[in-house]
Formats: sequence, structure tokens, C-alpha cells
Amino acid sequence: MTTVAIVLIVGLFVLLLLGMPIAFTLGLLALVGMWLNDANPLILSQRLIAGTGVHSLLAIPGFVLAGYIMSEGGLSRRLVHIAASMIGHLPGGLSMATVGAGTFFGAISGSAPATTAAIGSVMTSELEERGYERGYAAALATAVGPLGQMIPPSIPMVVWGVLAEESISKLFLAGIIPGLAAALGFVVISYLYAVIRGVPRVGWMGFGEIARAIRNGIWALFTPVVILGGIYGGVFTPTEASMVGAFYSFVVGVFIYRELSWRKLPGVLLQSLRTTAIIMFIICTAYAFAWVVSNEQLPSQVAEQLLSITDNPILILLILNILLLLLGAVIDTLSAMVILSTVLIAVGNQIGLEPIQLGAMVVINFAVGMVTPPLGYSLFVAASITGLRIETVARHLWPFLLVLVGVIGLVSYVPWVTLWLPSLID
Repeated sequence: MTTVAIVLIVGLFVLLLLGMPIAFTLGLLALVGMWLNDANPLILSQRLIAGTGVHSLLAIPGFVLAGYIMSEGGLSRRLVHIAASMIGHLPGGLSMATVGAGTFFGAISGSAPATTAAIGSVMTSELEERGYERGYAAALATAVGPLGQMIPPSIPMVVWGVLAEESISKLFLAGIIPGLAAALGFVVISYLYAVIRGVPRVGWMGFGEIARAIRNGIWALFTPVVILGGIYGGVFTPTEASMVGAFYSFVVGVFIYRELSWRKLPGVLLQSLRTTAIIMFIICTAYAFAWVVSNEQLPSQVAEQLLSITDNPILILLILNILLLLLGAVIDTLSAMVILSTVLIAVGNQIGLEPIQLGAMVVINFAVGMVTPPLGYSLFVAASITGLRIETVARHLWPFLLVLVGVIGLVSYVPWVTLWLPSLID
């Protein structure tokens, strides 16, 4: 291994342990790597600009803006009401309704922390009033967060599609079955929790209440239909879909539900701009770092080292999943994907893993990493919303984590789970 490669690896771990923000870490190491290679420093600026020059990345600000507008526009509350009116009378019904709302909102926001924040802020107090422990409510809000990155549209899926040069539409489809499998597992946990803990059941609201809930929330239900229907119907690309979603959510929030006032709009725009700027800054510096890493041929070296441990694809996948899950809990998802993409693609090619399956496996591992104690970011979001300690939320989280780890196993070892739906649009 070259001196530059050693500096990059050691420097990455040291700077992250010292608490330097990931974007500054990657940018600094990229500059040091170029300096050690006597490369022209202007290359750094070229690589930074190249990181923003991919057309598909335009989908990110659109989906981020759509998510914020929908959250402020009252869509999450209406989705919860629809789900609660349908299944709230069942054992664990309100918890199941939370899972359903998280599934729908995940299909809107495309972000794990955003889903956790939206569902947690709406449902935590309601669940507690109905007999659920506050820690369980916080854990449930944390657990539904990864659904936002599994079920399309998913911002990490967009980024991986750009990095791996794979179809974003197929990657979106690859996440649907794993996302629904996780949601089904959460429903089972909701039922068992309510039965074991003796959570009081609410009365049947009747078909009239269901009809009213659907009528009040019909525009919220149509949001994923408009976005995903347009993509798979060939009406517009994922990038165009993000802008359509933002415009649609604006019209619904301002003119139909009238919960997004003109006074709130500048704050929503500022929030989305701040989030988009952070994401794009990380991507830019990660692209520059990845260029230096590729020049040092680190991906092929790491792949060779990994394959030297064993040539058994089952064991290699197990090692990869453990590595991705651990990294997802300590490193920003987008940064980790950019840093590791060339290595993961090389290993995937060596063991004959389908690129779409690999992309789904990577994104889902990182999504689950965001809820894994003690450093998962969504865990901090839920704790801050509920005012609970991290360890309290984590203690109630383990059944949900078992479900999510099981989904990772399905994605890794049962190819049709991620490849069947994408095969329908070949």
C-alpha cells in the first residue's frame, strides 16, 4: 500500500474521531492526497465542480423541498388519521396506524430523519395517551425512519444511481418489497406489544369516519401516486418528478389544505436550502476524495484483501453487511456511499452480485445504520422530539432492529426481493 493510501486511511479515521465535520475531512484529505502526488491543486476545484455536474442530482433539492412542504402542509397528520380510522380498533391499532403513516410519509419524504421527525412529532403524545409507553412510541418513530429511504422516492437511491451509473427508476423499485416487508414486521410487533402489555383498544369508528378521513386526506394519498405514477408511467424522469412533487405539495398545502401559509413559506424554503446545501457540499468533497482514492487504486486493493479472506460469496456478503451497518451508524450516508462506492462495486462484480441488488443492499444497510444505537442519527431525532434519553429509546428499539436486520438478510441472500419489480420495466 502506498504512502498516500496510508495517509488517506489513517487521516480519515483520525479526523472523524477528532470530530471534524465529514465534508471538511474529505476536502482536506483530497487536498493532501493531491499535494503528496504533486498534482495541480486546481484539480481539487475541478473535482468539486464535477461533483455537482450530474443531472440526476437535481432530484435531491426537489425531493427535499417537497418533503418539507408536505410536513408543514399537514399531510402527515391526515395520513395518520386515515390509518387510525381504518385499523385503530385492532389490538395495537394506533401503533399499526403509525407504521402505515410512516410508510406513506416515507414515500413522500425520501429521508429517514425526516420521516422520524414528522411521525414522531405527530404520534408520540397520541400513542402515550392511548396506553403505550413513551419509550415505545419514540422507538416506533425511530424504526419507521428507514422506510423513508427504502420506499421510493429515496434520496440515497438517487445518489447511488449516479455513483454506480445505474437506473434510478429500477433502484426505486428495488426498495419497495423490502420496505413493505419491514412495515409488515412492525405491524406484527405492534400487535404483540398491545396484546402482551394489555394496551386498551379504541372503538370502531365506523365507515362514515373512514370516508371522512379519506375525503380530508385524499390529496395527501395522491402525492406518491403523482410522483411514482409519473415516473413509471413514462411521463417524467425522477428529476422532473421531484420538481412536480414540490409543486404539487405547494399547491395542496397552500390552496387546498391552507395549513402552509405564505408567512411560513420562507422558513420552509430556508430549511430545504440549508439541507440541500449540506448534502451537496458533502457530495462535492466526497467526489474529490473519491478521485484521489481511485488514483491510488485503493478500491481494487481493498477488494483483493476482502476476497483473500474467503471466496465464499455468502461469507463475503455477511462481512459487507456488518461493515456497512457499522459505518452507517457513524458516518453520513451520502459520504459513506461516495467513499465506498468504487470498492463495493468492485467486490460486487467479483462475487457476481447484480448491480441493482447491490445498490438496494447498500442503501438499506445505511438506512438501518441511522437507527442503530448508540450513534444512529434518527435515534437522536426521536430522543430530542420526545425528551427521552438515548438509552431509553434504544431499550425499546431492539424488536424493530431485529426486523430490519432480517430485511437486510432477505435483500442480500434472496435476489428476487430486489430484482423482481425492476425486471418488469426491462
